Amino acid sequence: MKPRNILFLFTDQQRFDTIGAHGNPIIKTPVLDRLVAKGTTFTRAYSPCPVCVPARFALHTGLLPHRTNCVINEKMPEGFPSFMEILSDHGYQTHGVGKMHFTFKDKPADEPWGFQSRDFSEEGGGADDFKQYLEDNGFGHVHDPHGVRSDYYYIPQPSQLPEHLHHTTWVTDRSIEFLERRDPARPFMLMASFIKPHPPFETPTPWNKLYRSPEMPLPKRPANSEHLITYWNRFQNRYKYRDQGVDDHLMRLMKAAYYSSISFIDYQVGRLLDYMDANALLNDTLIVYASDHAEMLGDYNCVGKRNFLDSGARIPLIVVSPDGPVNTSCADPVSLVDIMPTFLQAAGIPQQENRSGESLLDIAAGTVNRQWVACQYHRGEHGMYMLSTARYKYIYSAPDDKEWLFDLQTDPEETRNLVNNPIYRDQGSLMRDQLIGFYRAEGYELPLDGDDWRRFPVQSLPDDPEALLLFQDPPASIPNVSGYERDVPTTQPQPQFNVGF
Repeated sequence: MKPRNILFLFTDQQRFDTIGAHGNPIIKTPVLDRLVAKGTTFTRAYSPCPVCVPARFALHTGLLPHRTNCVINEKMPEGFPSFMEILSDHGYQTHGVGKMHFTFKDKPADEPWGFQSRDFSEEGGGADDFKQYLEDNGFGHVHDPHGVRSDYYYIPQPSQLPEHLHHTTWVTDRSIEFLERRDPARPFMLMASFIKPHPPFETPTPWNKLYRSPEMPLPKRPANSEHLITYWNRFQNRYKYRDQGVDDHLMRLMKAAYYSSISFIDYQVGRLLDYMDANALLNDTLIVYASDHAEMLGDYNCVGKRNFLDSGARIPLIVVSPDGPVNTSCADPVSLVDIMPTFLQAAGIPQQENRSGESLLDIAAGTVNRQWVACQYHRGEHGMYMLSTARYKYIYSAPDDKEWLFDLQTDPEETRNLVNNPIYRDQGSLMRDQLIGFYRAEGYELPLDGDDWRRFPVQSLPDDPEALLLFQDPPASIPNVSGYERDVPTTQPQPQFNVGF
């Protein structure tokens, strides 16, 4: 088989339920709806680690987090090849646009890690290609081009940039430019990686008014929400300034702004696909659309990710293969580690030994019998672990010393913890033993104590609501005008753990 071109469309912090064709009656995603109609949707797709850096490291290496010890937002370990390196070694022209979040200790932020070329951009205050582009176009004065963070992090904002200069547009423009200059004699792998809808929720005008808060439904709030969340939900609510009461107008405005970001991405993806269609590229290109993790968006009175409820860890995942099935869905559980094997299969490259994933094409075809996925966040006394089948989900949180079991068939909204329900006790024990047995077979003993979880002291937040608040401002964005200097700096150290980004 001739190697396929590969187009990888990747978003940041997009929930599974934000595509119109998947049943969302409000959001407008006509382009993603067309991808759904042309390919296979994986309805039980999860982030292997629901936070940016380790999710992306698992994605690019095809290895679950426990195999690399990359389990939080920290420096990436060296010595693990990426799918970009493997594809490059087999003749592919590889190009990346947008956010990659490569955080190797002794390498620059624009480390290619197998990309033969990159249009480099990241969040934060450092220099990159996108910020240089803004400066060249007269917008170098915008210190927070992706939105103001810190105490504004979950305050919806109109973009400080016009539509034609917005990062979402820039990713599409640079992707098209790569396709225009590529070597037509070689297959390509293009990764178009959008920073949005990651907060701050900011979209250029007029897209910021596509949805309005009064028409947005309220978040999901089961009566026992407090018992369904973990220490990490509470920690995240604290440092993101969202644990001092709930404003339903703000919650609905957040959802409207979040949806606007996704619809704007949808529109820009449409521009890219239109270009490829006009240049006869789509008939020989594998397309994968996915996100690194999800966003609680007020569900269970929480924001952010860092948990294994569907609202925080379940992602959209669509695969369109030129000769594959159309308008189909697969309910087998999958995760981002299955994307590398999918790309290698499309490229005609033998599968790498000792990888954690399987080709999504084979899973959808039924030639691989996928029964469950395992996922992890953090380690030791802060570790959380999940095992999910198509029907049941089991979670253990070390900082809470607590288990959860959800029946995704009878309770798809995850509103009841059944782990102590006598009817489900055997199912909970079965999944606990299965997950512990999996880690033991993998040689990962850190979370284990014999046939059980290793127990640690239960964690709690400081009572003081002022504790652990986080600041992430570029230094240049802080006023330094004579007579108006700040008396107290806001460049304080991060909280006790590196939760960053």
